[in-house]
Amino acid sequence: MNAPLPSSLMTALRRRYAESQRHYHTWRHIEMLLELFEEVRHRLDDPAAVSAALYYHDAVYDPQRSDNEARSAALLMHEGAGVLPPDSLDFAGRLVEATARHLVPSDLSRSQRADAALFLDMDLSILAAPWPAFAAYEAAIRREYAFVAEAAYRAGRREVLEGFLSREKLYFSACFGPRFEKPARDNLARSLESLA
Repeated sequence: MNAPLPSSLMTALRRRYAESQRHYHTWRHIEMLLELFEEVRHRLDDPAAVSAALYYHDAVYDPQRSDNEARSAALLMHEGAGVLPPDSLDFAGRLVEATARHLVPSDLSRSQRADAALFLDMDLSILAAPWPAFAAYEAAIRREYAFVAEAAYRAGRREVLEGFLSREKLYFSACFGPRFEKPARDNLARSLESLA
């Protein structure tokens, strides 16, 4: 696909995704999401906004901070000004912010909610990957949190995975929900067993 962003921004983003603290949140993660994006581009009302959000949603990533999503959205709003139409830019920023809780914002328009559902489902697609890929993801997340002691990490990771499993639905779109929901729940349950 043709990137919706100028080459200078793409180069800067690639540098960000190559930072040493990243093991899962790398450019490969972006490439995987872009493959899914190509599957659903025709379903999107604002593909430019969704594409920009995919590129920027983990642009700022410091595992020791809790405001990465807000900082990534702010970076997108700054760097995307004049690149995307204002409405698309605002929507892209909202999408990035929504990855903090992985819930579709209720105050979006109907078409934006549909786009947000697809976007958030793409971002969580790794949870439904075949077990070897999911296990590699879990190992990469552990490396990103290498500064956390093992017992504390296991407790925190259990809380995250249990939080996902307690949701009525992990996926929101009719496109990805039926495809991802069961394998994701199976992976989460299996991972929780290994953390016990």
